[in-house]
Amino acid sequence: MTGITIRRAVAICTLAFGLASVVAPAFAQGGAVKGKVTDAQGQIVVGAAVAIENLTNGTKAIVTKTDKKGEYIQVGLSAGDYKITITKDALSATKQIHVALDMVMADMRLGAGGDAGKATGSKEDVAKAKAKADAMTKAFADGVALSNEGKADEAVAKFNEVLAVIPNCPECYANIGTVQTQAKKYAEAEAAYKKAIELKPDFSEAYNGLANVYNAEKKFDLAAEASKKAMELIAAPAAGAPGATGAVAAAPSASQVFNQGVILWNAGKIPEAKAQFEAAVKADPNMADARYWLGMALVNTGTPEAMKEAKPHFEAYVKLAPTGANVETAKAIIATIK
Repeated sequence: MTGITIRRAVAICTLAFGLASVVAPAFAQGGAVKGKVTDAQGQIVVGAAVAIENLTNGTKAIVTKTDKKGEYIQVGLSAGDYKITITKDALSATKQIHVALDMVMADMRLGAGGDAGKATGSKEDVAKAKAKADAMTKAFADGVALSNEGKADEAVAKFNEVLAVIPNCPECYANIGTVQTQAKKYAEAEAAYKKAIELKPDFSEAYNGLANVYNAEKKFDLAAEASKKAMELIAAPAAGAPGATGAVAAAPSASQVFNQGVILWNAGKIPEAKAQFEAAVKADPNMADARYWLGMALVNTGTPEAMKEAKPHFEAYVKLAPTGANVETAKAIIATIK
């Protein structure tokens, strides 16, 4: 390959340097349960097994443990009735709760006088709570559907309908952030994501959404900071495990890794961006945008070897996204690579 060919390819890449669309998914609805476990003397119980069984759909129980403060937490629960069973040594206790889209507090006591498996509240109270939860679940789902249809104002109205009843719904605020980002109302999106993070400090997706807002506003330093926080939270052990014992770190999704690459690219950190695009392609070889931008990162190195390595990624992009926004650029670069 001649030097002229390399310079031409790099020039094409420079024209495209503005990059980058990021992935902005809707956030699923979810409730949470949190509690502290104590013994008959009121002392905290560390390392007690906590089984959270969904009585509504009969799925396999979620199992966690109390931490060094005797506390446990489980997020991302669908609306429904749950039975919580606490066990430690020869002692056990149970409690039934109803989860909607908010945080349910369920402290438990082991030993004499402890919880004995009775449902909290009367049947009438439980029925009212279920009806309320069902209504809010429907309103939330309607908001997601309207968001996917591009009906921003109507979607926000639905999420606000849920917030009027359940003000501490981080997923509602996160979805409002997504909708407002798509509508290019970045100030409103930023405020919504920050509220979601205030309610749920370990909400990695909300940090990722906030990074997308800053990226769109070309506030690249803030975008990189928010994206870094999102990745740290994703890689952290699951909440609720005592001292992270037995917890498994979550793997970032291809879209999350790709978004990190986008932000690094726009901040001018091309080698770091290249590493993220490579990771995204490894996680999902059929992610067209990741293929394209990995090719662009390789082109930016300016070496014949990198150009040859970039070619199959551009070819994959053309095949995966034949009507994509960058198809003509990809084809032009392919034509320069001998």
